Amino acid sequence: MWKQWLVALVLIAGVAGGALIYQNRAPAQDGVDDQQASARPVSVVAPQRKQVRDEVRAVATLRAPDSVEVTTEVSGRVVELNLQPGQRVERGDLLVRLDDRQARADLQVIEAQLADARRQLDRAQRLRSNNSISQSQVDEIRTEVDVALAQRQAARVRLDNHRIEAPFAGVVGLSDISVGAYLQSGTSLATLDTTDRMELRFSVPERFIGQVKTGQTVLAQSPAFPGETFEGKLVELDSRISELSRALPVRALIDNRDGRLRPGQFMSASLTLQKREGLVIPEQALMIRGDEKYVFVVDGEQARRVSVSTDARMPGWVEIAEGLSADAEVVVTGQDRLSSGNPVRIVDNEQAIPDNRFDQSAES
Repeated sequence: MWKQWLVALVLIAGVAGGALIYQNRAPAQDGVDDQQASARPVSVVAPQRKQVRDEVRAVATLRAPDSVEVTTEVSGRVVELNLQPGQRVERGDLLVRLDDRQARADLQVIEAQLADARRQLDRAQRLRSNNSISQSQVDEIRTEVDVALAQRQAARVRLDNHRIEAPFAGVVGLSDISVGAYLQSGTSLATLDTTDRMELRFSVPERFIGQVKTGQTVLAQSPAFPGETFEGKLVELDSRISELSRALPVRALIDNRDGRLRPGQFMSASLTLQKREGLVIPEQALMIRGDEKYVFVVDGEQARRVSVSTDARMPGWVEIAEGLSADAEVVVTGQDRLSSGNPVRIVDNEQAIPDNRFDQSAES
């Protein structure tokens, strides 16, 4: 009887020992399987050394270097009109002539008075030579001559004011004036702009003013001409920084001999300050939360969050100023749900890495 009990105890002990061993081993195996299953697939790329540019991009506006609104200085009726919208005129060309008959008549009256005063002066000087009249009388007549000369000059100016001429070479804008219309002094006739060259106006942030100088190349693009770039030169820097925008107004000149660009047109300007070598990564790898910028790198089989500081930006790429080494494996896909310490599994994904547009833009 006691042998049967002994056998039973041995069997029970064996079963209990096997269960204990299984319990001790199974979790470990399950943990390995769970860890492998929870590893997040990511794509990585190594930072690259590329030529980068310190570049200022700004919204710009085109202006004509010389631009006026042609107006009348006197009132009168239009008798001659040479205003054709879009017409190119040269300096001194007659644009509008007002009825000047009264002004011509006034000038003739004053010229007759001047001629009479000169004859009186000649007679007085002859009489003075033999002491027939006093010197004061001669001086009085000479004053009348001087007054008549001044009146003639004023009359000529009034007559000239009936002729509105182009103050400089340019292109005439739209006009609503017709021959026969009576115009009051100060009436706007049309606009006149020089268009051979256009002035591009924009502002450079204060932190870049130490690198800005005249002669630098400015590139500009317009929605009116998609894919086309207009090149100009920086010609003027303002003497003051705007207290509101903390930026320095500047001006560049763009060649416009074909006349396609127009004053007032919106442009986007790009000013390259300097070129240098820099460490760059795909822009999609950079994460931003508030004021912090960071990336994830693969450290062994785990993800590690690394804070970085950035500098220049190019289409699809960003320069890393601090925080990253050239041999780091930077996560470019799958990082949006990562945390430091998460297990990761590197996979190949050719579409995750930007194409070579950076090389083209950097060399241009």
